[in-house]
Amino acid sequence: MPSSSPYPSNWKEISLELKKKANWTCQKCGRKCIEPGQKVPQDWTVSKRMAYTLQTHHWDRDPSNSSEDNLICVCTGCHLDLHRGYRGRLSNVSEGQLSLFP
Repeated sequence: MPSSSPYPSNWKEISLELKKKANWTCQKCGRKCIEPGQKVPQDWTVSKRMAYTLQTHHWDRDPSNSSEDNLICVCTGCHLDLHRGYRGRLSNVSEGQLSLFP
């Protein structure tokens, strides 16, 4: 049965190679993130571990477009900020109207 995923079949490899190239560092804020197999302090919560997780973001928000110039490695916080920015620009908030996502 063919995959219904919008990501290419080798997405994990593409993403991993980009993260290695970025030296496991957020390309937006410079935060050094956790590498696979890296031990973290036992007192770190799940939330803290997530904050130090590197993710791969598609600039055009199209997961099938995995060309390197369309991708950036960012920490979870920066990834959320990027998507908040999209929400703000793409919403139908009129001038003078309050927005939930300033």
